[in-house]
Amino acid sequence: MAIKWFDSLLLRSITSFDDLAKKFLARFSIQKDKTKHTPSLLGVKQGDWESLRSYMERFDKAFLDIQNLPIEAAIMGLINNLWEGPFNHSISKKHPTSLNEVQERAKKYINIEENSRLGETSKTGHSYPPRDKDKESRKKEDQPTEKPRKYHNYTPLRVSLVDVLQGDMQHREHPTTSPD
Repeated sequence: MAIKWFDSLLLRSITSFDDLAKKFLARFSIQKDKTKHTPSLLGVKQGDWESLRSYMERFDKAFLDIQNLPIEAAIMGLINNLWEGPFNHSISKKHPTSLNEVQERAKKYINIEENSRLGETSKTGHSYPPRDKDKESRKKEDQPTEKPRKYHNYTPLRVSLVDVLQGDMQHREHPTTSPD
């Protein structure tokens, strides 16, 4: 942000370092009151259909706005606010030790995501499939609550269950030993 401001200064509008310092402080002293703290990072969550690239860009911007943020806190904030997906599973299995590692791993998954989205776009004509919550709930309602039985016909027993259980109990009380 400071570089953009510096580049926007008119040519020869600064006559000395003191002049530059005054203009800089006048422009950026307002920003001092807007300092963000660690909890503000928790509000940066990946949206339902937000791409990983978009989320990482928003996260990086929020991270830069917070001063003295421990790296571990930033990594945990990023992991906790990702939606379920391949990148989340990868990071959960092997926790990164630096933000550079997070960004390198994210680049791989961003490329995979964008390549798969390009394939979907060419087939369907749009990048995201429409989300039909009613259809999902109807699928759940249509499914039977009990599992269907595997067999429809069973062979009838020639002995009653009581006799089978009594025989089992007698066998347990007086086990037969096999000759060795």
